[in-house]
Amino acid sequence: MAKPAGSYCLLSCLFVLFVGCTSAAKNYQDKQVYIVYMGALPARVDYMPMSHHTSILQEVTGESSIESRLVRNYKRSFNGFAAWLTESERQILANTEDVVSVFPSKTLKLQTTASWDFLGLKKGKRAKRNPSIESDMIIGVMDSGINPLSDSFSDKGFGPPPKKWKGVCQGSKHFSCNNKVIGARNYTPRIKGVPHSAIDNMGHGSHTASTAAGNAVKDVSFYGLANGTARGGVPAARIAVYKVCDPGIKGCTTDGILSAFDDAIGDNVDLITISIGDDKGLPFHEDTIAIGAFHAMAKGILTVNSAGNSGPELSTVTSVAPWIFTVGASNTNRAFVTKAVLGDGKTVVGRSVNSFDLKGTKYPVVYGKTASSNCDAASAAFCSPGCLDRKLVSGKIVLCDSGQYVKEAKYMGAVASIARSRREDTALVFSFPVAVLSGPAYDVVLSYINSTKNPIAAVLKSETIFNQKAPVIASYSSRGPNPIIPDILKPDITAPGSEIIAAYSPSVPPSIADTRHLKYSILSGTSMSCPHVAGVAAYIKTFHPRWSPSMIQSAIMTTAWPVNASTLMPEFAYGAGHVNPLAAVHPGLVYEANKSDYIAFLCGLKYTGKNLRLISGESRTCAKAQSKSLPRNLNYPSMTAQVPATKPFKVTFRRTVTNVGTSNTTYKAKVVGSKLNVEVIPDVFSLKSMHEKKSFTVTVSGKGLGAGELVASSQLIWSDGFHFVRSPIVVYAPNW
Repeated sequence: MAKPAGSYCLLSCLFVLFVGCTSAAKNYQDKQVYIVYMGALPARVDYMPMSHHTSILQEVTGESSIESRLVRNYKRSFNGFAAWLTESERQILANTEDVVSVFPSKTLKLQTTASWDFLGLKKGKRAKRNPSIESDMIIGVMDSGINPLSDSFSDKGFGPPPKKWKGVCQGSKHFSCNNKVIGARNYTPRIKGVPHSAIDNMGHGSHTASTAAGNAVKDVSFYGLANGTARGGVPAARIAVYKVCDPGIKGCTTDGILSAFDDAIGDNVDLITISIGDDKGLPFHEDTIAIGAFHAMAKGILTVNSAGNSGPELSTVTSVAPWIFTVGASNTNRAFVTKAVLGDGKTVVGRSVNSFDLKGTKYPVVYGKTASSNCDAASAAFCSPGCLDRKLVSGKIVLCDSGQYVKEAKYMGAVASIARSRREDTALVFSFPVAVLSGPAYDVVLSYINSTKNPIAAVLKSETIFNQKAPVIASYSSRGPNPIIPDILKPDITAPGSEIIAAYSPSVPPSIADTRHLKYSILSGTSMSCPHVAGVAAYIKTFHPRWSPSMIQSAIMTTAWPVNASTLMPEFAYGAGHVNPLAAVHPGLVYEANKSDYIAFLCGLKYTGKNLRLISGESRTCAKAQSKSLPRNLNYPSMTAQVPATKPFKVTFRRTVTNVGTSNTTYKAKVVGSKLNVEVIPDVFSLKSMHEKKSFTVTVSGKGLGAGELVASSQLIWSDGFHFVRSPIVVYAPNW
């Protein structure tokens, strides 16, 4: 997807399209869109936020008419506005008494037939459901819109929207809501000559919405691959659409995202799924998703967010706030494999989603490196743009050192391509037959063509296998450690994100240079894992409607499956483990944290006065005890701390659990999987009643992590013989 930008000329150019005049471009060359955040809405009955915003903007700009300046108002769940401002105007506003902060609007990026079966939510007696409560569940999807005509969003069998719903349908005159998709709003800029609609023209939003809450649709496949029933985690739930992303702006503007949070909270959604993020983790006061999610949490709404797609590099996770549920990506037991049969009889097996059937016909094979007359050898080997000679590749299979540019082979008339990939764990969709091979398999093909006078090969249609080792973390899934708060483990959880089939937009080709149009497509990314967890969270909420966001998050984290640790520093890849929906319904104990706990957490990070208002939106002062609070003592389901690599250390975590299992029960602590010294006090406690709380401490000590060691981990397991409440304990060196 498009890179996130602090490049505001894009927005300025779009504004020229809005007004259609050159003079406007000149007037806006020295301005950019800023978010003016004013915190919580005043409690006064006579307060009119839009009038207040107008007067502030008129005073600062000296202009009586501010229509061309004002981008949007935040007026339902918190207070503020977005506007075109000069740098000097920004500085004036930043020093205004009623204004908490002023920061630039950025452009962020967008980060299943078998996946729900893999998670255990199959149709049948074991996966119990509460249909009437599920039908009252409203999932807010902040993404690129939705394809309302998809069978995944049909309202057949649905009654009217829940009475609690306070939203509207403003998708456009060509967009109709129904009793499944009960609301739609569009926050993307208007572009002259382009319909302004909540209809999905990227495919991404339809995919995430249907993964979380799409209807069960039989006989779905990608041209015969992955055939089955596509459905969301809570098929009976309702969907509210908040379109914040569009190809016209190459991403998703943060001023629009904050406005979407403002409305979603006011519309009374039950939870929010947002598969969007920046290229890096941001301080909370600069992170619009963190700000919006804090206000959502305060109203009892859980926000589920994708971790990012910048793995396997460490400290790349972009969703870092503890009040956000951050999701990494893993695989399922299903995979797509594509075989290439060489002229000497050897068969190499690669990964791709190849729906094209060449009937096993063998074609001449040419290496990109030798099929160019105007590029250096390295560029030609990669099949870089402008390198391939049509006369040398037309009608042949082209060998490329990277899958990034195989489309260039298609442009030049190639019938297929065989490519090398640095990531061998995910199959992608291509616009013509492609087999993507691991390094060793690719070398087999290279050796063959280098030793054969007239090499030939066939690229076969993909096959679906169901014996892949799983769950395994996807290489692209962003990792910790948390770049902003080292003592909070992120991501929190992992879920299926690779090769997920779900609803799509027929107007959008499934790959670059593709001419096909289809209703369901296969995508990979933490964008796909995020709505899986949103669906699970909604599923749990149907059994426990009064549970807070932190209780739901805790239930999912403490009941997670172990993950295959075939990665560097695995603890920073999967957090608590892999989501296990059925177990999460009955966690036994939960770790609760409320708004006051998070404010104490912020106080411990030295957020005070105006800085504290940046996140909470309220005027508060930190108590002395709060200011001394350590981030690692937030009542979080995981426990993490930085420690010296080679010196003795001792860290203590303070936690409190709430009984949501059974009355008159006794829990015992057990620590597994560590060379560290871990002491739990008390290590046994009894609970007489439901919702009773018990506090304990976990002290981790050691003489150092050991030579060459950067991280050590273990698991604390509280069990009453029926429930197993797991919390990861991770200590790591700061200079990893």
